[in-house]
Amino acid sequence: MNQQHNCDVLIIGSGAAGLTLALNLAQLADVILLSKGPIHEGSTYYAQGGIAAVFDEKDTIDAHVQDTLIAGGGICDEDMVRFTAEQAKASMQWLIDQGVQFDQRQSASGDTEYHLTREGGHSHRRILHAADATGYAVQTTLVEQAKKHSRIRIFERCNAIDLITQADDKDQNTCIGAYVWNRNIEKVEAIHAKKIILATGGASKVYQYTSNPDIASGDGIAMAWRAGCRVANMEFNQFHPTCLYHPQAGTFLLTEALRGEGAILRRPDGSRFMPEFDQRAELAPRDVVARAIDFEMKRLGADCMYLDISHKSASFIKQHFPTIYEKTAELGMDMTQEPLPVVPAAHYTCGGVMINKHGQTDIANLYAIGEVSYTGLHGANRMASNSLLECIVFARAAAEHIAGHLNHRADIISIPAWDESRVTNSDEEVVIQHNWHELRLFMWDYVGIVRTDKRLQRALNRVNLLQSEIQEYYRHFKVSNNLLELRNLVQVAELIILSAMERKESRGLHYTLDYPETKAHSSATILTPVKD
Repeated sequence: MNQQHNCDVLIIGSGAAGLTLALNLAQLADVILLSKGPIHEGSTYYAQGGIAAVFDEKDTIDAHVQDTLIAGGGICDEDMVRFTAEQAKASMQWLIDQGVQFDQRQSASGDTEYHLTREGGHSHRRILHAADATGYAVQTTLVEQAKKHSRIRIFERCNAIDLITQADDKDQNTCIGAYVWNRNIEKVEAIHAKKIILATGGASKVYQYTSNPDIASGDGIAMAWRAGCRVANMEFNQFHPTCLYHPQAGTFLLTEALRGEGAILRRPDGSRFMPEFDQRAELAPRDVVARAIDFEMKRLGADCMYLDISHKSASFIKQHFPTIYEKTAELGMDMTQEPLPVVPAAHYTCGGVMINKHGQTDIANLYAIGEVSYTGLHGANRMASNSLLECIVFARAAAEHIAGHLNHRADIISIPAWDESRVTNSDEEVVIQHNWHELRLFMWDYVGIVRTDKRLQRALNRVNLLQSEIQEYYRHFKVSNNLLELRNLVQVAELIILSAMERKESRGLHYTLDYPETKAHSSATILTPVKD
């Protein structure tokens, strides 16, 4: 008999969104916070740049809204953009109240104020940051606060397998919990909850080169789709222009704040190239910069381009970018004296599970917040430093809604035990590894920065074959971390490809040689699951 855990609120994901939600509900609900790896592991922890909010008296919410709409390529949901921008300052104040230490400076009048930086797409300095390790400051602070609450139970090294739903008395689909692979004891357990929230992050691990940690395998998007939720804008995968190119660098990102502070992109011969692609040069939105780097690499047959901030003083660089300075120094580079080698890498999933302002999905009692969700904030391209902002704003909004709709008198439902009576341990783990590498390689080659109809069709053909192989494997063998992630990645890959095939134009992060022009009018790409 499998163990069943019961709680008021189950939060699947332990980054900025999940932790914020947990802390905002801990006074009135019993919370289980599911962390796929160690509690600190996740995209939040590695986020460098900062969080956008209007703190400068010369800046306005209208300007933040307009900058976001422009970066989003004309298909943002303007109501959601304005809602996010209006909630930004209060959300940052909540983080400050939790203990997040954003950088400060002395103003001209001698007062202490927050040091605001500027990044691509922003018309003003509005990025609050903690040096170049903002995500680290946010994650560690919120984890510390969460561990103080007796009503927050943190389950580490636990993979959600699938959501559990049942029809209510109106024949509407209702989420009642999830099956979970507890890697600590290698057992599948059930968790029943009154409210279930997906906060699992994005799906950039579907690509061969990514800035994301290993856990970003699209789990929440895949689970929600299998449960019957619509997804939107999955074709818009943001490729960060500047991932450090070095065999020992792993997925180390060079924050956009470098370009915000004057860093220049150069070819191997030292010549600058961004002014040839966009009048905003290095401060153009990420899709423009990533395509320019990709174009120059392919044109020249170069392995990488170079990011140069060595014209700034060494003291300035070390003060503003200590993490990057130390990391590159460990690899034998001195960014105060030489440019750094960079390549684009998959970075952010702009689409996801469709939600409203409260974080509600198509399924009753199921919410989604953060990168796993589609709010309409990002449109065809996410503007820098709006991602952590979205996590905090919508986590707080979801918490408020859940607090007003939590039925403390609801009965505990007994969830059917996980049946693994007809499965065995696999002795062919190499099959998973082979499919894993094949998927990420053809997604990079066929569904990457530049696409064509032929490439997309090739990718879809391969995904269909992989899905049948993986489903056969899933039916016959016991679950494992790699199998669960591969199953979800293949599902997300299909959604990305189908969405890309739907969009017959080039817009934002979706660029296709077959339809290079941008239509005068367009909207979000919405996919709806077909009921069995």
